[in-house]
Amino acid sequence: MFQTFYPDYEKDVVTEVPFEKWYEDGKRGIIFDIDNTLVPHGAPADERAVLLFQRLRSIGYKTMLLSNNKEPRVKMFADAVESPYIFKAGKPGKAGYDRAMREMGTDRETTLFVGDQLFTDIWGAKKAGITNYLVKPIHPKEEIQIVLKRFLEKIVLFFYHRKKH
Repeated sequence: MFQTFYPDYEKDVVTEVPFEKWYEDGKRGIIFDIDNTLVPHGAPADERAVLLFQRLRSIGYKTMLLSNNKEPRVKMFADAVESPYIFKAGKPGKAGYDRAMREMGTDRETTLFVGDQLFTDIWGAKKAGITNYLVKPIHPKEEIQIVLKRFLEKIVLFFYHRKKH
């Protein structure tokens, strides 16, 4: 019943994703959510985020930021990490993911997605056929609509973890 929302993989934080292994396996592009995936909601890019994107470029990856947020927020972060971006992406709609792959020159087999929300990030990546990682939210302070979704996510993740073990 909830399988539509189950992530392919989970990690506590973005830096735990084995990016080198995925590159060896043929992945060439990574789409990232920003808020609570890479930095706390609304925060500017920090040194850890900048170093992550430098590391990914040195491996050979193309990156794309995919956010439902407005352009000023997304552009500020994107400029700091030197990554292209798509704002007001309409996640969980498939169109933003497809556009991100087109712009990176990748396809569903060669793209990875990383985000922190099941009902926007992961569901959208699954609809687009992209291998995906769910990471834990960086910071508990979130907008009210996200707090409500987190409650529902806990239910879905309960069944996901029960199925895995």
